[in-house]
Amino acid sequence: MGKRRGRARRKRRKRLSALDCVRITLGHEYQFVELRRWLKLRGFNSKYLIPAHFPGTGRGLMTTQPIKAGDLIISLPEKCLLTTTTVLGSPLGQYIKRWKPPVSPLMALCTFLISERHLEAKSLWKPYIDVLPKVYTCPVYFSQEVVNLLPGTLRKKAFEQRDTVQELYLSSFMFFKSLQPLFSQSVEDVFTHDAMRWAWCSINTRTVYMKHPQSEFLSREADVYALAPYLDLLNHSPEVQVEAAFNEKTRCYEIRTGPGCRKYEQAFICYGPHDNQRLLLEYGFIAKGNPHSVVYIDRDALQSCLTRGDKQLTQKLLLLKENNLLENLTFGLDGPSWRLLTALRLLSLKPVEFTSWKSVLLGAAVSADSEKRSLSLAGFLCRGLLDENSQVLEKIATMRRSAPVSLKAQLDLVECCLLFWGRCNHTMQVLSNTG
Repeated sequence: MGKRRGRARRKRRKRLSALDCVRITLGHEYQFVELRRWLKLRGFNSKYLIPAHFPGTGRGLMTTQPIKAGDLIISLPEKCLLTTTTVLGSPLGQYIKRWKPPVSPLMALCTFLISERHLEAKSLWKPYIDVLPKVYTCPVYFSQEVVNLLPGTLRKKAFEQRDTVQELYLSSFMFFKSLQPLFSQSVEDVFTHDAMRWAWCSINTRTVYMKHPQSEFLSREADVYALAPYLDLLNHSPEVQVEAAFNEKTRCYEIRTGPGCRKYEQAFICYGPHDNQRLLLEYGFIAKGNPHSVVYIDRDALQSCLTRGDKQLTQKLLLLKENNLLENLTFGLDGPSWRLLTALRLLSLKPVEFTSWKSVLLGAAVSADSEKRSLSLAGFLCRGLLDENSQVLEKIATMRRSAPVSLKAQLDLVECCLLFWGRCNHTMQVLSNTG
């Protein structure tokens, strides 16, 4: 009887686990039927992967049969890729070629996407435009009140991202006006700031790297973008390895799996060894269990734990600045980075130890007592960050009660980010208490 109960319990657990991983196929939906039909006319037909919705990641691609390590899972013909070559060969391209000074490759692609979305049924790229997200979850889409909830370094980057899009839009106003002959509607109503934000995020979050020859009609900025329909449905996992590149012989953008994948599972690719701050900024999501993720310590947080009575503090900060040790200070679940630990060691030096500053900058610990003070300083820093995180999480809980769905999605992302930072801060506190 015991063995039977054990088997029954295991089967029940297995069924419950399967419910947690429910995926809903999307291949029957009209927009995906049209996309696959459109791609087939251009020479692409996916044998291994179909669109599906997965809990946690949303839209993705599901395997229809087992995939072995090294299998070619996607081979997307060049004519399916949207690049600056596509743009320059379109009616819009004639206007771009005449415009001086030349627009950037990024601007050319943004303009094309906005134009094609406006054309609707008249657009040759309509099946692809239709499956692109209508809005994105990058911080450039966040409301002001949500941006203010972000940790210091991430908040600064979010403002920089917002400024980048704003500057791109304002600097292109006269170029947009030159495109009026292409539209019956006023270009001011077509090329809005919201349209620019959408196009910029579409390119920033969905392009693959593909180096193109320098065009005489575009600025000298690197032309390395390619929008890849269908392929861009593949989600990121920091745990997988794939080979992805444009094959000059087959003239296709190809992806080969690293570890392989079982039938009816989600297929992943890796966007790179990015921490969660970069993933949120560049792609609009947080990867749970990301081994590359770290907590960033900004200058304000660092200075909040400094001893004001330290007569050598000005010298210490100058040394850190000269050695570029006031930026990219981080710690993760395994403790402080070399840069942060070096900065804390220098700031913890007593006057009699200050002559050892060169050794400290090379990574040496001056003494056991000095090392203990460094970790104690780290603990003080973490306690401050934990308190700040707790206050922000309380604000999020309050805001969520009356927030609309779109705002709740933004709050969820900030909360995920803060919870991970909280785990790192706690780990650092434990290390400092045992030091």
